[in-house]
Amino acid sequence: MDIVTYTIDHDDDVMCLMHRTPGVSIRDADSREATERYLARNPGLRFLIVHEGRVVGCAMSGHDGRRGYLQHVIVEPEFRCQGIANLLVESCLNQLAGLGIDKTHIDVFIDNNLANGYWSRRGWKRREDIYRYSVIHSGSANA
Repeated sequence: MDIVTYTIDHDDDVMCLMHRTPGVSIRDADSREATERYLARNPGLRFLIVHEGRVVGCAMSGHDGRRGYLQHVIVEPEFRCQGIANLLVESCLNQLAGLGIDKTHIDVFIDNNLANGYWSRRGWKRREDIYRYSVIHSGSANA
């Protein structure tokens, strides 16, 4: 298994991984065009695990200059419990720390028990003091 930096050339493989993985929600914001913008804004902050030419793990991160954000930390079910997610997350956090970003957030669906358990077991704290509000300007229910 190899860890590689995600480039737009990997987009089709990552989308296949997302489609294959239960609990992953794919939105308009995951389009190739949006991904290209994200990569340009956050170079070197997204990582993949490739096994025998197949993408089996992914972690995407970015920042706003003050805080880091993780998205789509995904590992194929058959490759879980091998430290892959930890390696991907640490790669993102180390890159963010190198940019002076010391605090990182991740959003997890309330009903994604597997992911919520993962983050809790690793010492990430679920916030009880804030609410997240969103607005969709495009009118698309899938933004």
